[in-house]
Amino acid sequence: MTNSSQPDNSIAARLEESGGQMTFFEHLSELRKRIINSLYAIGAGAFIGVYLSKYFIKWITDPIIKALTDAKLNPHLFYTHPAGYLNTYITLGVYLGIVLASPVVLYQIWLFVAPALYKHERSAVTGFLFFTVLLFLLGIAFGYFVTLPYILRFLVSFQGTAGPISPMITVNEYFDLVLLILLSLGIVFELPILIFFLTLFGIVTPGFLWRNFRYAILVIAVVAAIVTPTPDAMTMLVFMMPMVALYFVGIAVSAIVVRNKRKRLEAESAGTAG
Repeated sequence: MTNSSQPDNSIAARLEESGGQMTFFEHLSELRKRIINSLYAIGAGAFIGVYLSKYFIKWITDPIIKALTDAKLNPHLFYTHPAGYLNTYITLGVYLGIVLASPVVLYQIWLFVAPALYKHERSAVTGFLFFTVLLFLLGIAFGYFVTLPYILRFLVSFQGTAGPISPMITVNEYFDLVLLILLSLGIVFELPILIFFLTLFGIVTPGFLWRNFRYAILVIAVVAAIVTPTPDAMTMLVFMMPMVALYFVGIAVSAIVVRNKRKRLEAESAGTAG
């Protein structure tokens, strides 16, 4: 009697472990639902972000004001269109709203992907949703406190040697530069998350990542050259250094994922043998 119940328990455990099955139209309906919820979150976040813009304008402009002051230049930004400052105000609010809504958006993505994942994969993805937001914010912090001051100091000091030519920096152009730097580094800091998912689905392994390190450096150099707003090599290196460090973090993350997979397979094999 005991022996006959063991196969039933094994089947039930596998059904609980496996991901859910959905039809094509159910997938479309679920995707529509998640997109609508994400748009609601972004809309609410943008509304809050526009309200908070007046507090963040000073935070955004502090680095350029400091760079201009240190270079003994006119520490003011300008706008050349009647709606120039208003456009910057609203645009900053929208981006703040996207950042505020990102946990909800990521949660909606997780709800869409979760039915197709195994139970252990769902647990892992849940934990890494937190790190996705954290790494993005760390990338923005690195850009604001390290990369942006260096780039502005270089650009302003270079302009300061132009004799009678003085910079007249518009707030719109400055905001575009800040947005490029902060968003680029925020996305770059997601590299360990990307490697985590690629390893989770068996696309890469830590050995593969280590063997192809030289090619990774080449790709990192190309990406740094594209996103670097200045032509000097030092700024390019400032972008490359965190990317290389994050690549090694990604290798460690990949090794952890592979080790956990191996332990799980060994436990399943031992349970089957028992």
